[in-house]
Amino acid sequence: MMKVCYTGWTWIKSADPEVAKEQLAQSFRECKFLGYDYVENFAFIRDYYKDNPEELVQLQKDCGVELVNLYGHFTFDVEESLRIAKAQVDFLAAVGGKWYNCQNGGFGDDGPSERPTNPEMIDKMCAIVNELGAYAKERGVTVCFHPHYGTCVFSQSDIDYFAAHTNPEVVSLCIDTAHTTLAGMDPAALIRQYGDRLGFMHLKDVDTYALKSAVGPAKMGTFRALGHGTVDFPAVKAALEEVGYDGVLCVELDRPEVCNFHSAEVSRIYIRDVLGL
Repeated sequence: MMKVCYTGWTWIKSADPEVAKEQLAQSFRECKFLGYDYVENFAFIRDYYKDNPEELVQLQKDCGVELVNLYGHFTFDVEESLRIAKAQVDFLAAVGGKWYNCQNGGFGDDGPSERPTNPEMIDKMCAIVNELGAYAKERGVTVCFHPHYGTCVFSQSDIDYFAAHTNPEVVSLCIDTAHTTLAGMDPAALIRQYGDRLGFMHLKDVDTYALKSAVGPAKMGTFRALGHGTVDFPAVKAALEEVGYDGVLCVELDRPEVCNFHSAEVSRIYIRDVLGL
């Protein structure tokens, strides 16, 4: 049966590590209260616990949640990205996580957010994940690459090129219902196309009416809690069942409409009442 998860990086606002750790703990407690037994966070939380991973293991036990996934970002510097990501994977394995989500962190310039498929850029992402995927697999962790708006892997042609140049034995995909929608794709269709590569799912809704007038990064401001947009989640669930997916469904709200608790609550109610999970 698919597991319901929530991502908690939006709770962490402080640059002070001790305050940030309490914000992380708050995210764990609130997610558990709302019915999420599984949580995700950005890989930067390793910085808070790298000298004592057991502290984070104990926090999970105290709050009654499992941190199943960390989410990292790559630059176009292959060696440096690998150095950072391998350390994050080692940490993730030490605290019991099983999936490492990752994406390109952006183009690194002031140019447009959407660009034609660039094989040279995508090749660097492929080089990173092919090596990282093999490294992670030896440690019981699955690498899942996340196509994302404003990066070199976003559109259908980007994804197709990436998939064709990565090793399916060690590199999976994280499909995000909102970023897929921004790219003009049908999330259910993409799930069916890449069901054999699917390792993780991000769920968020999109206000496609607001999207019509949004330009550039403002498009990500159209993301909504589940049920507050127009993504056909029953069709998404049906596609997941069709391809035999029984992994994690992780709700991720980059920009909560009211607050983190509200978006997590609204989305959990939708998942329970509409999707039956």
